[in-house]
Amino acid sequence: MRFADFVLLLNALWFGGAFIQFSIAQGNTLKILVPRQERANPIAPTLSASVAFLGGINLPIGLLSLYLLAARPPFFQARDAQLALFLFFAACHFSQFAYNLPVLMRGGRVGVAYWPVLTGPMLRIFVIDATLFVVNLVVGLLLV
Repeated sequence: MRFADFVLLLNALWFGGAFIQFSIAQGNTLKILVPRQERANPIAPTLSASVAFLGGINLPIGLLSLYLLAARPPFFQARDAQLALFLFFAACHFSQFAYNLPVLMRGGRVGVAYWPVLTGPMLRIFVIDATLFVVNLVVGLLLV
């Protein structure tokens, strides 16, 4: 398996997992984002339902990664197409990483606001998105 194939597999697994976490396991996601004492707040169900959009965004990105890996479509053989797609995947991971940076700079959870970036599942998400951003960027830059 080529390095680029391995990265596509990681993308498919990560974005597919994000779909499951945000669209199927919304209640679990709510527990990560909202402190226990605030879960009875009337806005909590709205937040829980809203995170489904995150899963909806992640699913097609994961499916695209899986498609490129499994089907090897002719257009993906072109170097320019590979460059564009790996830079696209890098941007997807970076955007998810980057939106956690301000939360991290504020110190994570502040009272009941925000979420803990440096502990638990959010730390894992933060680190994996940062790593996959770099890895996808490296694959893309190797194609230049």
